Amino acid sequence: MNKHLKQLIDLSRFDKAIDDFSVEESKINGTLNALFEEQKNSASAIEELEADIVDERNKIAKNETHLAELSAKLANHSKRGADLKSEKEIRAHQLEDEIAREQINFINGEIERLQQIEQSKSDLIEQKKARIAEIDGKIEAAKQANKEALNALDERRKSVALQKEQLVAEIPQKVFKFYEKIRRWAGDRTVVPVKKQACYGCFMKISDKVYGEVIASQEIVTCPNCGCILYIEESALPPQEAA
Repeated sequence: MNKHLKQLIDLSRFDKAIDDFSVEESKINGTLNALFEEQKNSASAIEELEADIVDERNKIAKNETHLAELSAKLANHSKRGADLKSEKEIRAHQLEDEIAREQINFINGEIERLQQIEQSKSDLIEQKKARIAEIDGKIEAAKQANKEALNALDERRKSVALQKEQLVAEIPQKVFKFYEKIRRWAGDRTVVPVKKQACYGCFMKISDKVYGEVIASQEIVTCPNCGCILYIEESALPPQEAA
């Protein structure tokens, strides 16, 4: 295999490993970030519930005011009933009493319903606060675990970066610039294998001529379809070539 092609294959593997470190770092931070997000959502939920409770209490206060007015009205109405003489006036008076009592019963029921809603939301607030306290403990544990995992990851990243730096120093600048030019748009697909006569950058079949050049590995060959640098793994070589 062409020496520079072998170097570019190794370089692409180092670059992919370096890119993978970012993905791994995101996964390491995933648990901690999820805890922070849940903590934030729980705090927002508490604020909304507290606002709802204020609203329910205002509704209760309005209903209590209305209830007091109706109760006073009913008391005054009952006093006036003692002075009524005719049957018609008495029936009308009784009907008004019944309507007022029904309104009072309805308002009492509404107040009870609102109080139950308030209590339910207060219970939810306590649950959210308990969950936040639980999350706080998990966050501290996750921070320590993250610190250890990220430190280990950083050591591996430095090791790979050093190996890449050493390899780049051995590659001719012309070859390295050619590689970097392709990498700018191809990313981790800069150097790809050929399998079953297909480029694994674009997954399109290459011609017999290009395939022969890749098998020979005498020069750096690029895919005529996508432009990626091609190579063939030894295990994929025809028997006579592998031998």
